[in-house]
Amino acid sequence: MAPAPYEQATDVCLGRIVRLLMEHATVVVSGTKIAQEISSNRSEVWRLIQQLRGLGVDVAGHPATGYQLKSVPDLLLPEILGPLLRGTIFDTHVHHFYKIGSTNTAAMAAAADGIAEGSVFLAEEQTAGRGRGANSWESARSAGIYCSVVLRPPLPPSEVLVMALAAGLAVRAAIEQVDARVRPDLKWPNDVLIAGKKVCGILTEMHAEVTRVRYVVVGIGINVNQPNFPKELENEAISLRMVTGSEWSRVELAAALLKSLDQEYRLLLEETDARQSILQRFAEQSSWVRGKQVCIEENGSRVEGSTDGLDDRGFLQVRTAQGVQTILSGTVRAQ
Repeated sequence: MAPAPYEQATDVCLGRIVRLLMEHATVVVSGTKIAQEISSNRSEVWRLIQQLRGLGVDVAGHPATGYQLKSVPDLLLPEILGPLLRGTIFDTHVHHFYKIGSTNTAAMAAAADGIAEGSVFLAEEQTAGRGRGANSWESARSAGIYCSVVLRPPLPPSEVLVMALAAGLAVRAAIEQVDARVRPDLKWPNDVLIAGKKVCGILTEMHAEVTRVRYVVVGIGINVNQPNFPKELENEAISLRMVTGSEWSRVELAAALLKSLDQEYRLLLEETDARQSILQRFAEQSSWVRGKQVCIEENGSRVEGSTDGLDDRGFLQVRTAQGVQTILSGTVRAQ
């Protein structure tokens, strides 16, 4: 079967090889058999095996004897993640990339082409990862989770902010599920912090008409196993490995994330008081929502004051010398 336009043929072949080696984990699989599986030749198999090894997959063997998987790789492949996501809207729609410009860009293009709700785009590496505004996102190979999901909620555009807050709750819940000792903080509207440094950023983009959303792409970048960051980021960014001193399973964390996100999304669509629940829980789990001295900058304007909760739409309230102001967007910094 030919790959979809938004997939890369190499990624599909890598996935098929890993699946074949996992299915025959106790035996050596010949290069000829693998070549038949991917409709290619043994020299291409050797090249792809080398690529898998470059990704950290422990494959023993060589062309003369065949290949054997020594351990299950910590790659975010559909063959590995799919069974862990059964019962969610994401379980049959996982698309994996070895390298991509931006998962959000790919997901937005696929959403415009009518891809199914619940489609997930995961990358081992991004060459043009994006944050809010003109910010970039550091995307070291196989060190983080770079994930974008396509949703088609029957909501007006004004409700999309609540989805971004719900995504923050899902990230926090997933991290705590994997290691309960780690207690992330939520920074309005779209960052997850540990020890005051960013461990996760959330980028929500949508295409909408005046009264309804056509589709939303929620992009989530989590710093997982980075041992350090470039000097220009070391005061701002942190990884889960740096926090705990040990490697994390990206597969386990990605599965926990998508299951938590599925739960939050279902609640938002099915429960009449879901929005209020999301706002209340976000406020409870964030040290930034109330009583924090902040400055907010956007388009050259600057607001200073003390945070005073969220309004009923999820926008931040800030008590300033001129009274309470509602913050619709902008970069929030502690003073």
